[in-house]
This record gives sequence, C-alpha cells and structure tokens, in this order.
Amino acid sequence: MHTPLSPPPGPTGATEFAMAFTSTPRGARLARLFVSHCLDSWGHPYDGGVNETLALITAELCANAVRHGRVPGRDFHVRLAAGADGGRLRLEVSDTRAERRPTVTTPTTPGAESESGYGLLLVAALADDWGVTDRRSGPGKTVWAVLNTASSGRTAPSGGRCPPEGLADLPPSP
Repeated sequence: MHTPLSPPPGPTGATEFAMAFTSTPRGARLARLFVSHCLDSWGHPYDGGVNETLALITAELCANAVRHGRVPGRDFHVRLAAGADGGRLRLEVSDTRAERRPTVTTPTTPGAESESGYGLLLVAALADDWGVTDRRSGPGKTVWAVLNTASSGRTAPSGGRCPPEGLADLPPSP
C-alpha cells in the first residue's frame, strides 16, 4: 500500500516528498517514477541531467531496498528534500532490515560480465555524497544520497505540487 508520509504542500510550494512503497519490484518502479515526477514539478525536467541522475540513483537504492532490505509485510520509505536554496537535493531510502548494511564492492574479476553488484558503484559515482545511517523512525537503515545542483547552474524547486492531485491515491500494489 502506498501511504503518503508528508502533508500536501503549503502555499509556498513543496520542497519535500515522502512516501511508503511496497517492498516489491513494482514499488521500486513507482518510487522512481514519483521522484522523477516530483523533480519535474520542482523545475528539473524529465530529460534534464538532475532528473535523470536522481532517477537512476533512486532506482538503484530502491532496488537494493527491495532485494536486500525486504522484510515480509514491511514497506520501504522514500524521502526527497530540497535544501532551502534548492541547490542541494537529498534522497533517502529506508528499509527495516538493520543487519544488512550496504557497502561498495568492486568487481573481483577483470572483465567480469556480472549483471548485479554495481548499483552502489553507480550511486557513488553519480552522487556528490552518500552514506548509510540508522533509520530514525524504527528498526532498519536509511541509505541516502546528496546531489548538488547549484554547482552546475541548475534551477531551484519552483513550488509545483508533489505528489500531484490524485497520484497519492493510486491503488495498492498486489
């Protein structure tokens, strides 16, 4: 079930988005789509570098939450926040499995054609900073990534509605 974690934006516009998603591949996909839509409403277009980069980081962190942090019957949580000046975006993905902390590993075999194990290498390469902390609101961990947009002359959030009317009321995933 998708449960909004933050109130609708006030008159000054939203600079934070938070929602719970089912710990399924569909939940991970929806989280990436919601983050991308939110960034677009904040002035970072879908085909812009900020949106594409943060959508990829979101996809990797959510896939890890579903694959490695899943506890049956528990959702994972996504939070996206813009700094006061809009030049810093922070993405947090929280799950309820505390004992499986992510680490960046490098391929052990040169030229290996492995299809997994590269997600955190991508996050480390794309984000300006990232890390893992204990989850604030219960058991588990939060993996976070920061993207600085001001250094490359990108725009600040414009105060668009996120999530948009009706999207927070999507039916729950199976």
